[in-house]
Amino acid sequence: MEDKKKVKQTEILKKVFRRLGKYRIFLVFSILLASLSVALTLYVPKLIGHAVDYIIGAGAVNFAGVYKVMISIGVCTLVTAFAQWIMNICNNKMTYQIVRDIRNEAFQKIEILPLKYIDTHPHGELVSRVIADVDQFADGLLMGFTQLFTGAATILGTFCFMLSVNVKITFVVVLITPVSFFVANFIAKHTFAMFKLQSETRGEQTGLIDEMIGNQKVVQTFGRKEEVTERFDEINKRLQKYSLRATFFSSITNPATRFVNSLVYTGVGITGAFSVLGGGLSVGQLTSFLSYANQYTKPFNEISGVVTELQNAVACAQRIFELIEEEPEIPDGESAVCLKNIKGKVQAEHVYFSYLPEQKLIEDFNLEVVPGQKIAVVGPTGCGKTTLINLLMRFYDIDSGSIRVEGLDIRQVTRQSLRAGYGMVLQDTWLKTGTIRENIMLGKPDATEEEVIAAAKASHIHSFIRRLPKGYETWITEDGSGLSQGQKQLLCIARVMLLRPPMLILDEATSSIDTRTEMKIQEAFAKLMEGRTTFIVAHRLSTIREADVILVMKDGKIVEQGRHESLLKQNGFYKHLYESQFVKNESAGN
Repeated sequence: MEDKKKVKQTEILKKVFRRLGKYRIFLVFSILLASLSVALTLYVPKLIGHAVDYIIGAGAVNFAGVYKVMISIGVCTLVTAFAQWIMNICNNKMTYQIVRDIRNEAFQKIEILPLKYIDTHPHGELVSRVIADVDQFADGLLMGFTQLFTGAATILGTFCFMLSVNVKITFVVVLITPVSFFVANFIAKHTFAMFKLQSETRGEQTGLIDEMIGNQKVVQTFGRKEEVTERFDEINKRLQKYSLRATFFSSITNPATRFVNSLVYTGVGITGAFSVLGGGLSVGQLTSFLSYANQYTKPFNEISGVVTELQNAVACAQRIFELIEEEPEIPDGESAVCLKNIKGKVQAEHVYFSYLPEQKLIEDFNLEVVPGQKIAVVGPTGCGKTTLINLLMRFYDIDSGSIRVEGLDIRQVTRQSLRAGYGMVLQDTWLKTGTIRENIMLGKPDATEEEVIAAAKASHIHSFIRRLPKGYETWITEDGSGLSQGQKQLLCIARVMLLRPPMLILDEATSSIDTRTEMKIQEAFAKLMEGRTTFIVAHRLSTIREADVILVMKDGKIVEQGRHESLLKQNGFYKHLYESQFVKNESAGN
């Protein structure tokens, strides 16, 4: 198990370093500047040692020598500060460009992921990966580059300087050093698991918050506030537990490594003092050595802290790369053709489909639609009406059988050309942040002003738009704040009116519109549907009486089909559905 974890961490680090290759120039400069900064920093204690040796005793101070040393220290300090400033710029550039690339990759992957993945993963959890996890990764990466290179160079440089002063005392320092590695290794093992759990639980919490904010009215309406609060508290407690454990293991880094540092410093002090008494070292050299001993152990403390941050960064990177490496939607084949001159001929033969293998849904589905027909799809909830729309648009691929448009299997044509052939109005509205004009022009960005206004008039939203302070330039957000549900649906209808596609899909397209406006919209739709193949999904059977063919679905199969009158005469399932609506309504009216 431990070996698998190590392999996984190694693989994640390899992926990070592959992305580093693109910005290797910054990496090279960062390493060079870190080396220069460390070399000058380590040269300063040697200069201080010389200054101490120039102070021989009372009235016997070599001021000329001390003055030269002070100038040298000043120059070294200034150059070191400048080198560190440039190094930080390089590290920041490198880190945030890598983070930008990763976010771009993650967002581009979300755009091409199959709908199945989006449907089965909480949206807030995906947001947490792209935003929070990438931020945590950036923090760990930045600290790693800033302190890891400097720390490693400091250890190596200090070791060389100490050897140049006294070999025996240097080995005293080296003998105690492995304790720091042991401490760092112990902490690293325990922190990764905790930071991974912390990151996953944070994503779960973000998902719940996102879900509750988006559905606050529903939660309050059904009195689920206490249950939701309890669920949030449970997740929050888990997050608290994992965060405390992660923080505990990471926070023992500093005191543990400081203890090791004290051991090293004590060893150097005692050994050095005896060397001075024996004449093996000058006081100035001992001063330099004590400074080196302190600087030698300090990076171990910093590197231990960096290891902790890197563990967190690796845990977050794992979740990001899982998203980036998720299998994308099956791309269009090389031989895929573009659908052109779409008339509206649609055929389905022996179609089988289910979301889960163990739960059968659509079985042996057959359909033939001639251009210009109005096809109504009715049936109880869960019978497969919306699933049929998903299959026609190829949001999901069928398990077996075939769906053909204009005689071509939809798996052999490009998704873009297939979907461009449909205009779709759903019960659930979708608006983007932007002006009302931009929302209407979503499917036809090059539409003229006259076309936009004509579409708005056809959908009976023009008069409302004109009453807004800025008319068509009024800014709206994705949730359509300030608009009623009916007005949002009318805007979605206006998009289709503008696009005028060869085929239409109307899935409860007027469910949120008042009866008077609905009658006008139905008239506009009637004009739009002339000569166009139209699929109408409706629960209100009064809206589909004029359909050319009514498909009655039950348990994923077409159990009846025909016109309204003929289906009533069959005295079957459709008549039962029809009477369950209208007989009850008449009884309620009486």
